[in-house]
Amino acid sequence: MQENYRQLLTYAYNITGSYEDSQDLVQDVLEKYISLDKTEIRNEKNFLIKSTINHAINFKNRHIKKMVYGEWLPEPLSFDNAENKLIRDQTARYTLLVLLEKLTVKERAVYILKEAFDYSHHEISELLDISVENSRKLLSRATRHLQNIEYKPDHTNSSISHETLSQYQKALSEGSIPMLEELLLNEIRLSADGGQRVRVIKAVEVGKSATAALLAYVQQQFLNHKPFTFHRFNHQPAICFWRENQIYNCHILDVDRDGRIREIYSIVDPEKLKRLT
Repeated sequence: MQENYRQLLTYAYNITGSYEDSQDLVQDVLEKYISLDKTEIRNEKNFLIKSTINHAINFKNRHIKKMVYGEWLPEPLSFDNAENKLIRDQTARYTLLVLLEKLTVKERAVYILKEAFDYSHHEISELLDISVENSRKLLSRATRHLQNIEYKPDHTNSSISHETLSQYQKALSEGSIPMLEELLLNEIRLSADGGQRVRVIKAVEVGKSATAALLAYVQQQFLNHKPFTFHRFNHQPAICFWRENQIYNCHILDVDRDGRIREIYSIVDPEKLKRLT
């Protein structure tokens, strides 16, 4: 049952983007399963997977409009602890989790089943109670939306990402707009999520000059002299700023193969940061 729990948690998290909610969803599925009459269940694993995916889809549909300060971002995961290490390989990159928010929930589920778990369209059709042809169409639509972002993590540029992270921290600490602009792509996009409790200056900023100016302002007003640590969350480099032994702000970076930053995800929602702490 523990092995089932970890696998089901991966399905739920990739669909909902919330680890805490996924734990509740999987726990609910397992508790209901324990009390079921199992005489008609021929394959326990498939039954639990189908139940979890449908439960996660229903949850996501109910919570499709999230009232937050800024732009809603997925809850980041660290794979340093033992439980999360076991779901690392099937968990989407952070950038992909963000892009998955643009899909319908059914498109998201089909894409995850195909790309993360290598399900055939026939298996997907049985799990989601759709036709094989519909499964193919949903995957095709999902792929068009996702800008050719690879599902599986790319470990080949981890040293480049770490170097960029170090340069990013240095530019921030000095409040240098020119140094920041050197690291950013022209079409850089910065998204900020304050959750339901923390107001953010701006939900989304786009463009190198505007983003660099906003980052320098945030550094001066809120992050100056705060201790920081480097991490990898959801297969991507991140820097966390601390206040009173709690993570105050986390920046997750999407870095290209040349070491330039194309996306910054700034999370200040304390509910999403507490697990990282």
